[in-house]
Amino acid sequence: MSLPLSDYEKRKQISVRGLAGVENVTDLKKSFNRHLHFTLVKDRNVSTPRDYYFALAHTVRDHLVGRWIRTQQHYYEKDPKRIYYLSLEFYMGRTLQNTMVNLGLQNACDEAIYQLGLDMEELQEIEEDAGLGNGGLGRLAACFLDSMATLGLAAYGYGIRYEFGIFNQKILGGWQVEEADDWLRYGNPWEKARPEYMIPVHFYGHVQHGEGETKWVDTQVVLALPYDTPVPGYRNNTVNTMRLWSARAPNEFNLKDFNVGGYIQAVLDRNLAENISRVLYPNDNFFEGKELRLKQEYFVVAATLQDIIRRFKSSKFAVPTFSPLLSFQVAIQLNDTHPSLAIPELMRILVDIEKLDHHRRTCAYTNHTVLPEALERWPVHLFETLLPRHLEIIYEINQRFLDKVYASFPGDLDRLRRMSMVEEGSVKRINMAHLCIVGSHAVNGVAWIHSEILKATVFKDFYEFEPHKFQNKTNGITPRRWLVLCNPGLAEVIAERIGEDYIADLDQLRKLLNFVDDEGFIRDVAKVKQENKLKFSAYLEKEYKVKINPNSLFDVQVKRIHEYKRQLLNCLHVITLYNRIKREPNKHFVPRTVMIGGKAAPGYHMAKMIIKLVTAIGDIVNHDPVIGDRLKVIFLENYRVSLAEKVIPAADLSEQISTAGTEASGTGNMKFMLNGALTIGTMDGANVEMAEEAGEQNLFIFGMRVEDVEEMDKKGYCAKDYYDHIPELKQAMDQLSNGFFSPKQPDLFKDIVNMLMYHDRFKVFADYEAYIKCQEKVSALYKNTKEWTKKVIRNIGTSGKFSSDRTIAQYAREIWGVEPTRQKIPAPDESKKKKGKLQIKLLKHS
Repeated sequence: MSLPLSDYEKRKQISVRGLAGVENVTDLKKSFNRHLHFTLVKDRNVSTPRDYYFALAHTVRDHLVGRWIRTQQHYYEKDPKRIYYLSLEFYMGRTLQNTMVNLGLQNACDEAIYQLGLDMEELQEIEEDAGLGNGGLGRLAACFLDSMATLGLAAYGYGIRYEFGIFNQKILGGWQVEEADDWLRYGNPWEKARPEYMIPVHFYGHVQHGEGETKWVDTQVVLALPYDTPVPGYRNNTVNTMRLWSARAPNEFNLKDFNVGGYIQAVLDRNLAENISRVLYPNDNFFEGKELRLKQEYFVVAATLQDIIRRFKSSKFAVPTFSPLLSFQVAIQLNDTHPSLAIPELMRILVDIEKLDHHRRTCAYTNHTVLPEALERWPVHLFETLLPRHLEIIYEINQRFLDKVYASFPGDLDRLRRMSMVEEGSVKRINMAHLCIVGSHAVNGVAWIHSEILKATVFKDFYEFEPHKFQNKTNGITPRRWLVLCNPGLAEVIAERIGEDYIADLDQLRKLLNFVDDEGFIRDVAKVKQENKLKFSAYLEKEYKVKINPNSLFDVQVKRIHEYKRQLLNCLHVITLYNRIKREPNKHFVPRTVMIGGKAAPGYHMAKMIIKLVTAIGDIVNHDPVIGDRLKVIFLENYRVSLAEKVIPAADLSEQISTAGTEASGTGNMKFMLNGALTIGTMDGANVEMAEEAGEQNLFIFGMRVEDVEEMDKKGYCAKDYYDHIPELKQAMDQLSNGFFSPKQPDLFKDIVNMLMYHDRFKVFADYEAYIKCQEKVSALYKNTKEWTKKVIRNIGTSGKFSSDRTIAQYAREIWGVEPTRQKIPAPDESKKKKGKLQIKLLKHS
């Protein structure tokens, strides 16, 4: 079997990547050599592959800079409403290839690098992932930045420049081991420090109430140093900004004794301040009430709001005093409750500093989870110490709100208790979700079913009181990264049939439904998938020393490891398949390679046990000669954005098997759908809308619906009933109990067994039988390549709804009150005649 074309060879054929003009290639080569010489101070004799990567990155960045400055000048001239997306996470991944795609430089760069005798794919692999996120929430923020730039919105992403991102995962002896992600070790060519915009952020201290004014005094100051990263739109010359803050200690040490010991210690103590931006907290979907985390949340909010107001005041149309028009010119989107302190901080600025007497409604809140353990509830004593003025403001906001509730529901004290931001108990806490709802003019969930659950359960009281606030905004993914970049073969096959406009208008994929029965198209789609599988098989063999059957069904579940994601249900299916092959070794089974990947939060014992179980099952299954290559189990180590870009295009089957009502949306499910994998899933999160778009018959839907889960909660879930009545389930569980998969330590998986049998909130056994039957349908269909590929085409053709461009257009119109322009800003004139004549004035509004 011949190996697939390399991505470089594919792109040589692809028109969607932009044309490689001879002059452009020559200029790129000159620029590359200039950066190697003047920026990196190297020649070809001593340069390393990393030097070549940096030279290429700087070469590509040169093409961004003029557009970046021009975009900011354009915003200054037109003064549109600015959108500020506040997120504690931006899971950006790599930047080089994404920039080449969005600027239309890919072909020219490929050709230039080829002519220089270098390997483009090798250079791309050198770039570190910017892993400043845990999973879906952070990756969504990254997709949103891409779409906001592509739609021509004057938008800014604000977050923290973590020195260490999400940990690198190593698997040693089957166990997860965390290593620090020192992603900035070699420098970051994409960022630009802006020390001129450094901002003080205050902590601790106390509040003074005087005649008509309130002051927060005797505070400790930490400086916020901004680093800007360009965010290019797709082929429209718009380059927006992601501004990430880094913590710096101020230079005043307040030394009492001028002696060497005091001075040295004072310098060493700077680390305490700078720890704020040191590391990303690796707990997604689990709240951890640590002081450092609260400092991070306030740090990003305080610096960002000062920056927003500076930019607002420096507008060419600004009035001399602080304008009451803030909410007409500024929209702030809170990505979950992490930046919720923006609400009391904005109030503090307006009331204490600007001397205005009420809060401008500029904030809107996106909720990402219904899991109670994920909802932020900060102890009041932490606020009293760290942010005393903000605690006073929260109390005031809460009192005014509860007065309004009481006026609408007189006498309903229980309702007041439920809706209060202040939760009484052994430890008095502030409920940050309640603060967000009260302080925002719009509240949204991230898939239709999730938004309905919020209204019906978690935020029912708030919905009854202010129903107009609640909206749905189903998540999306950017087709630039999640198709054009990661799957160039499929992007080209699609472009050959319907043209290239779909890249910025994903609804056009519906035109592919005209080709469902087209033999040539069916063949082309199947061929691309097989090439992607061959390429990923070669990658696994090279990187993991694992050999797999590229003709097997690639069954993939990649996401954070969490009980609600139900990797354990997947494990039980693998064990069941294994037992079936062992029972009837001569029977034909559709060969299957099961790949599970994801990181467990370092303190999450059960998640770490799940990883150990996957690897232990793999150790038995993969080395059983009776099984051969009919079944393989691979744990994909260190799952991250750049690995997702490789495995998703190769997947046949996408596992989206959370308990109905627990997954807010999911975006991995959308990436698999767009890249030609079929989904096996429950009616949860965005799966519901995927089934609606593609037709339920084109997905493998199984298991309980939300109402079934609710019914079971009422009558009680008894795992033992299923264990007693389903022989294959009993066999699998007994094997876990008796050490079949851990012969050297028979009771290794006792915690998993105990949880599944007696404490399983996510009801794995209740869906086991339906899941196994559904997997049998998967195998049966996979035998018929043509019919399988027809379903694939129907999925790709109906995935247009799940573009983040659609999501952002809805946020813009229905929450932020702006219209996406999709306008193309004039490109900087790069002609030789005018080189050197273009004088660019750096404006205060950067």
